[in-house]
Formats: sequence, C-alpha cells, structure tokens
Amino acid sequence: MSRQADRWFISFRFDVEQQKSVSNSIVGVDLGVKSLATLSTGEVVLGAKSYKKYEAKLSRMQWLNRHKIVGSANWKKAQLAVARLHRKIANIRKDTLHQATTLLAKNHGTVVIEDLNVCGMMANHKLGFAQLPICHFSSFVAS
Repeated sequence: MSRQADRWFISFRFDVEQQKSVSNSIVGVDLGVKSLATLSTGEVVLGAKSYKKYEAKLSRMQWLNRHKIVGSANWKKAQLAVARLHRKIANIRKDTLHQATTLLAKNHGTVVIEDLNVCGMMANHKLGFAQLPICHFSSFVAS
C-alpha cells in the first residue's frame, strides 16, 4: 500500500505466461537529452514536457504556500495541492515511458541500448533543463 498526495494505492502481483515476440527485428535505442530516444530505424521518441508545462503553476502554488502558517488547515490544503500537481507531473512522465517501452516491445524482437550516463549529462546545467532526468529508461527495456 502506498499514498500519493490524497490517493491510496494497493498493488498486487500475479504471474502470467510470457508471450514471445513475433518480430525478429533488431532495433538500437540512442537515449538523448533533447528527445527521450532515437531509434536506429529513424524514429524519434519525444519526451514529455510535463515539468515545463506546469512549472509556472507549481512555482505559484509553492510561493503561496510559503506565506501560510505551518500546521494550519490552509497550509495543509496548500501542501495537498502542491503534492497533487507533483503527482500529475510524475504520472505524465510514467505514461510517456510506458508508451515508449510498449512501442519497442510490440514492434521489435531485440532491443539494444547504448550505455551512456544520461543522468550525468543531465546534471550539466547547460544540458540538464531541456528535459528532467528520466534515468530508469533502460531498466524497463529488455531484449
């Protein structure tokens, strides 16, 4: 069981038979900073711009929350609103990753991923703000 903002989630686990891929095609994935990934087939998978889209709203909500008395009812409501927005941004990112990995798994038999330190590149202030870190992309994709 877990809680995110004002919602509770419970997770279950069950085993399912693995389906073999019909396709025998091999695709290479190049993780990037400007785009989420570029495939060797020429396709470009764009990353979600969720943070850029909601950056101003998040900033305003946090600014308003700063002026509330810590522990008051209004402070709790403001904290909850900020947490909801953070959850919304995270869900958009998760959905983008899920769509990208599903596309790879359904259309290609073998996926080859380069081994670059994308998180390290994102730490560079000149590169890092193009898209916030999505460093767990390679852990979702397997050949």
